[in-house]
This record gives sequence, C-alpha cells and structure tokens, in this order.
Amino acid sequence: MEPRLAAPFTWPVRVYYEDTDLGGVVYYANYLKFLERARSEWLRHLGVSQSRLLAGEGVLFAITGVEIRYLQPARFEDELVVTVALERMRRASMSFQQTILRQGSAPELLCTARVTAACLRAADMRPTAFPPHLFPE
Repeated sequence: MEPRLAAPFTWPVRVYYEDTDLGGVVYYANYLKFLERARSEWLRHLGVSQSRLLAGEGVLFAITGVEIRYLQPARFEDELVVTVALERMRRASMSFQQTILRQGSAPELLCTARVTAACLRAADMRPTAFPPHLFPE
C-alpha cells in the first residue's frame, strides 16, 4: 500500500448541543456522522475532491458496511479526535479502521468502527474500479 494512504489521519470534532439527546449524551447515529466527516477530510487531505470525481469521472463512494462498537459516551462540549486508518484496498472497495477518542491528558477510547466503502459508477450505481490516478500503487 502506498505510504500516503497508510499514514494515520486524525480529525478534531467538538460535540455540540445538536449532537446530543436530552441527557447531554451524543445520540448513537451521530457517531456515524463524525466517522464520515473524518473520512471525507482524509480524502481531501489526499487531494481527492469527491465532487470533481463525480463530475469528471462519474464515480462516487458509497458505504456498504459498518461494524461499530460503543464503549463510552461522548457528551455535550467534549473535544473528540476521530482517526482514520486504511485497512485494505481492493479494486473497487476499501476498508477502514476508525476510532473516536475524547481528548485530554489521558485520551479515552469511546468508539471503534470498521467501515467498508465501494467505488460506484454514478450512472447505474454499479461497482467499478477506482480511477488509476486516484490511488496509484
């Protein structure tokens, strides 16, 4: 795997009131949003514009699987760090290991996830190989 793809990536997230339930705890589905934002920023960090990819090449990415484990609750005003690590790259899909940690002197692991994304032709939503220039070997 190319070194730039294998390098760990982190993205900071702050928990806002809108992310929480009545008890001030992050609503479970919002963890998926935090994970998505980090993957999108990872792509941007690599120089990949998803909108240009769609407009120029007619391809997009779609999540095909998520396995998530909630370990500790995140709460209103927490400062979090979301990690992205590319686990496996195939011709038309990639898998990630991701974590969400609460920042602090001793960061706390709040959530772990394994996410699989497929490369699809936008015209028919069928799997297609990643464009060769996107992730060269």
